[in-house]
Amino acid sequence: MLTKKQQKLLSQTLSHALRHEPWLYELELDDQGFVKLVDILTAINGALDQVLPLITVEDIAQMIASSEKTRHEIVDGKVRASYGHSLPGLIAKTEYVPDTSMALYHATSPEAALSIMQQGLLPMGRQYVHLSPNKEIALEVGRRKCKKPVLLVINTEVAVKEGSHFFEGNDNVVLADQIGTRALSIVA
Repeated sequence: MLTKKQQKLLSQTLSHALRHEPWLYELELDDQGFVKLVDILTAINGALDQVLPLITVEDIAQMIASSEKTRHEIVDGKVRASYGHSLPGLIAKTEYVPDTSMALYHATSPEAALSIMQQGLLPMGRQYVHLSPNKEIALEVGRRKCKKPVLLVINTEVAVKEGSHFFEGNDNVVLADQIGTRALSIVA
């Protein structure tokens, strides 16, 4: 059972992830703001700078039940923040064609980078590949997986010509169905 201090930290972490910057946790909110509990647990428990003990579904449920305010809710194996979102909206899935002069970035582990350079950047267990127009944000996300991530740059002009589809995200995230190998390079 978490202490009150740990519950407060868990609430703050959930709020940050679900209300303000889900892309930093590599989370994709559905159209109602929900994310699978397994995904939020993976994000929280996988953080390299983890200060909480290993968090369980029961810990999240207990934190929600004992909170003075109803900040979060669990429904059908998913969790969401009840209010207070600073996002311009939930991650949209409206297709668009990006400015082909724009570079997009994705940071990952060195091991994954080798596979990506051979097979392309694929969504794996997610609906979309998460990209960033900002190198530092991409690296910050990549550091959640390893201490020294590899930064990939996506040539959007080549990606569009090769058939990649892009979707609106927000100022810090661009979604894509996939990125072929010809559009990828490693930033030295």
